[in-house]
Amino acid sequence: MAGSITIEDVYDELKTIERKMVTKEDLEALFDSVEILSNPKTMEAIRKSDLDIKEGRFKEVSSVEELLSEL
Repeated sequence: MAGSITIEDVYDELKTIERKMVTKEDLEALFDSVEILSNPKTMEAIRKSDLDIKEGRFKEVSSVEELLSEL
């Protein structure tokens, strides 16, 4: 029978659609990024943090207790 569609054809098409779909998690990550990028104060804090790291103004901590002792 010419032109018939098999269950495998449907499955393959559904898998193709699934690979191209945007997930809820993808959208949430995108919205979070837009929110951060559109906030001037947050972006300035990130720039300052990057500069601190580049200039060596940081301290590594290896535990929560160590982190809390720095506060």
